[in-house]
Amino acid sequence: MGWSGPRTVTIDRPQAAGGLGIGFSGGELLLLAIGACYTNDLYREAAKTGMVLKSVEVSVDGDWGGDPIRAQNVEFSVKLEAKASRAEILDLIEHTDKVAEIHNSLRIGTKVNLAKREAVTQE
Repeated sequence: MGWSGPRTVTIDRPQAAGGLGIGFSGGELLLLAIGACYTNDLYREAAKTGMVLKSVEVSVDGDWGGDPIRAQNVEFSVKLEAKASRAEILDLIEHTDKVAEIHNSLRIGTKVNLAKREAVTQE
């Protein structure tokens, strides 16, 4: 289980990888985070201009490979319906792509450090 404040999410491996298949894998959560961040940021950026969003659909895809294995070929698509002109909607889509926090963290690179090591043996 993973949690942040009062919210929880079940994290597991697929059955083919030895898990129970009852929750999201870490890789699935990474792709979901990319989509969730972009969606939230669309609403934030639209509010700054007074644009009213009617519906947002974001789809994120990627694959895993390399040595060490990592996310590769990550792409996302967006369909946005709003009370605005086509040009204004496209400008919002492009602008939000430039300011989305998780996207920038991945594109620019965020150092990840192993902070604590603890080993508990059962002998």
